[in-house]
Amino acid sequence: MFSKDVYVRRRRTLAEKMKGESGVLLFIGNVESPAQYRDNCYKWRQDGNWLYFFGLEEPAFAAVIDLDNGSETIYADDYSVDDIIWTGPMPTVASLAEKVGVAHSAPSAQLDRDIAQAMANGRKVHFLAVSRYYNALRLSQLTGIDPMAAFSCGKKGSPVASEALTRAVIEMRLVKEDIEIEHIDAACDLGYAMHTAARRGIRLGRIEQEIVGEMEGVTLSGGFGPSFQTILTQHGEIFHCHSHECLIDPDRLMVIDAGAETNSHYASDFTRTYPTSGRFTPRQRDIYQIVYECNELAYNMIAPGITYRDCHLAANRHMLERLSELKLVHGDIDDMMQLGIAGLFMPHGLGHNMGIECHDMEDLGENLVGYDPDQQRSDQLGHCSLRMARRLRPGNVITDEPGKMTSL
Repeated sequence: MFSKDVYVRRRRTLAEKMKGESGVLLFIGNVESPAQYRDNCYKWRQDGNWLYFFGLEEPAFAAVIDLDNGSETIYADDYSVDDIIWTGPMPTVASLAEKVGVAHSAPSAQLDRDIAQAMANGRKVHFLAVSRYYNALRLSQLTGIDPMAAFSCGKKGSPVASEALTRAVIEMRLVKEDIEIEHIDAACDLGYAMHTAARRGIRLGRIEQEIVGEMEGVTLSGGFGPSFQTILTQHGEIFHCHSHECLIDPDRLMVIDAGAETNSHYASDFTRTYPTSGRFTPRQRDIYQIVYECNELAYNMIAPGITYRDCHLAANRHMLERLSELKLVHGDIDDMMQLGIAGLFMPHGLGHNMGIECHDMEDLGENLVGYDPDQQRSDQLGHCSLRMARRLRPGNVITDEPGKMTSL
């Protein structure tokens, strides 16, 4: 959690970006989610937008910012005596609200009354797309919307969420503050340690799961845990392979796509490929070298004003040129680019935004987050999966993940 001033400034900036709009901004934090029964929950994790503007890690909180009079209210219920038996002494909602610069707090039930009153007065309730079912149901209770409409619709975002609020939040969160970059750097340091443990753990005859456990142990001992479900597999042709039951065999390639999350919830995301026998075969080395060159090419292109789409296309072209030299593809490079042949080797895009979430803000709609207003998403294989195409600005934090091609 940052200092009070950070959250006060962010909310003030958001209100300024919403000038010309009226009504109220509604934010709903996450609740605990039962794994099997009410008291056995999945690991608690707060909503990213709530963390960004309010910072509080408690479940079942909500907030309203009134665009017309500037007031801010946090809604939640104080712990009862029955709760405190299990939790020990807990701070009041009012004291937590004061920690992030919000002067007014109210019980959860008051939120229902306040939103109902706002809607009865014809005032607009602005809210963001959600990623969890509780939040969708709560929005439905408060506003009467279809709860399923509250989720992002494909890559386009939610059809009922406030576009003005969504665009304002994206504009703010796309450009990371210096203090955020410090926390992302810390997540990258933890991710580096995580991958170092993996590299050292690759030995013939071991079960993949053993290495995954060692990696995730690093993240849990130094931070919040993995930033997404770890991918570690000798079947790199399956990009989201989460099965870790295989023995490590000789002369295979092991792809590891994994990241760490700090206790402040900023994320890292690294992809590395290792030869299971300790040395690449000649063909494996050739392929590895191509991926390495694509990675370096994109990295060296990055500069303010460059579109990440251009970096993606340049990496695709270089990959096809080098594969052509190895006689793995045949034909004119321009024709292959136009036909989307690169998508056979890189069906994913080059990279994505990273921040409080590993795929930062994509629950708000990939097209809104990753594309400038004058850009359109391609429908071509590979190119259609590019999550970040925008013109780059200082403060953007993006991954550089060219095609792994580990099945070759």
